[in-house]
Amino acid sequence: MDHLDVGRVGESLAQKILKSQKFKIIETNFRMTFGEIDIIAKDPKNTLRFIEVKTLKVGVMGADITPENNLTRSKLFKLQKICQFYANKYPDSVDENVGWQIDLIALEIDDRGELINSRFYENIF
Repeated sequence: MDHLDVGRVGESLAQKILKSQKFKIIETNFRMTFGEIDIIAKDPKNTLRFIEVKTLKVGVMGADITPENNLTRSKLFKLQKICQFYANKYPDSVDENVGWQIDLIALEIDDRGELINSRFYENIF
């Protein structure tokens, strides 16, 4: 399983996690020249959620490396910029009573793409 496969598997698993929590997936892999949003969804309270997914195949890196380590400061800055762009471009998607936020789902998978561990960090920015 190469790096792109790991990412695809992670995004698919993240969508399943979100759906199990009653999120409605609006869009995946929203891209602009200055960044990408992995998953755009609405939570049960109608908050617009921009979800970054970081997936790591266990055993690929050192024991101290986690998926969260791959969310760098520059990636977070780009993510914030594209989320603001999306919210401004599609203002009807943002409920003014609850707004929008950026979340992180960190996943660890095995060689077969099976989920070993997941962590969901809400409102990271």
